[in-house]
Amino acid sequence: MLVTVFRTLILYIFVTISIRLMGKRQIGDMQPNELVVTLLVSEIAAMPLQDTTQPIINGIIAIFMLVIIEIVISVLTMKSQFIRKILSGHSIVIIKNGKIDQKAMKKVRLTIADLIELLRQQDVFDIGQVAFAVLEVNGNLSVMIKNTEQPPTQKQLNIKSEKDGLQMPVIIDGKVIKESLAAIKYDRTTLDKLLKNNKVKVDDVFLMTLDRNGNNNIIRKEDSET
Repeated sequence: MLVTVFRTLILYIFVTISIRLMGKRQIGDMQPNELVVTLLVSEIAAMPLQDTTQPIINGIIAIFMLVIIEIVISVLTMKSQFIRKILSGHSIVIIKNGKIDQKAMKKVRLTIADLIELLRQQDVFDIGQVAFAVLEVNGNLSVMIKNTEQPPTQKQLNIKSEKDGLQMPVIIDGKVIKESLAAIKYDRTTLDKLLKNNKVKVDDVFLMTLDRNGNNNIIRKEDSET
């Protein structure tokens, strides 16, 4: 029993390290070679867990060999467009100047139903609004809306606005996130004043986001709401 626990813990640590070394991509964002390595790592890690007679070191060595191979391939694909094209493929324009390229769809075996579904995932419900659509290597669809269908920007309307500010989570479940405060150049004193103006205490905050311009959003804990 203890052997299984220790083997599981060791493999968990090494698999986590391996995945971290390969990067932070999500499954849907992985290139084909990255997905293959991830699947192989999971299979290799499962073998020593299922068969305790197998030396765990064999699994660890195999996992790190795959990680090394993946890192080498990643470097090669960065240096060589030819290798990148062979291993990862290339993007294909599905809609060009508002017209669907049916030959391209057949080439990638994409049905019109698939195309409509991918467009909906990009919040496009009218295919007539699309100027260009590119099927990326990872299967995602990049969409450019026609100029006539795009909403006007503040610049076009000559509307002055504050500088852009990324809202950071500064309080999570009653705890102040110092790193976030530092990122938006706020200090604890200024945060406390802002909370006082909103008549809320730190301990009562479930989530608070704040940007460098002072724009904020506060969600109270449910048990603190009255």
